[in-house]
Amino acid sequence: MQGGVVMWPLLVCSVLAIALIIERGVFWYRVYRRQQRLLQEVIKLYRLEPTLVPAKLKQYRDVPMARIFLSAVELEDPNPEEFRLALESEAQAEIPSLKRFSNIFDTIIALSPLLGLLGTVLGLINSFSSLNLGDVGGTSAAGVSAGISEALVSTASGLVVAIFTLVFANIFRGLYQRQMALIQEYGGQMELIYRRNRDRQGVPYASAR
Repeated sequence: MQGGVVMWPLLVCSVLAIALIIERGVFWYRVYRRQQRLLQEVIKLYRLEPTLVPAKLKQYRDVPMARIFLSAVELEDPNPEEFRLALESEAQAEIPSLKRFSNIFDTIIALSPLLGLLGTVLGLINSFSSLNLGDVGGTSAAGVSAGISEALVSTASGLVVAIFTLVFANIFRGLYQRQMALIQEYGGQMELIYRRNRDRQGVPYASAR
C-alpha cells in the first residue's frame, strides 16, 4: 500500500516470475537428472548393439536428447546425410521447449524498473501536490512524506523484481546454452558411431522399430 498503484502490476510480475522460475527449475532438474543416465547408456549401447537403442530411447521420451536421437535411429536404412539431417531438424524442433518463457522473463526484467520509475514519478507528483508554500512544516508535511515514501518503495520494488528475475533468467539461459552444446557433442558422437558401423558392415543396417 505504501508503494502506490504501481505495486499491483509489480505484484503480478513478481508472482508470475516466481511461478515460471519454479516451472523452469523443475524442468531443468528433471532433464539433467535423467539425461546423464541416458547418455551413458545409449552411447555405450549404440556402439555394441545399435538395434536395441530405439527401445532404450523410448524409456526416456521426456528427455529432449532422447527425442532427438530417436528421430534419427528410427529411420529406415538412412544414409549418413539423412541421419545427420534428422538429428539437426529434431534439435531445432526442441529449441522452443528449451527456451520456453524466455520472452516473458525478458519482458518482466524490462518492465519492472519502468513500473518502479512510474511509481517514482507518481509519488513525486503526490508530494508536490500536497505541498503548500504557506504551510511549510504544517499539515502538508505528512502528504509530502507519503509521496516520497511511495516514490522510494515503488522504485526499490521494481528493481528487486527485475534483479531477482534477471538472476534466474541468466541461469536458465546458461543451462540452455550448455544443453545445446551437449546436443551437438553427443549428436556428433552418434553420427560418428553410425558411420563407423556402416563402414564396418559394408552395408546399411536397419534400425529396430
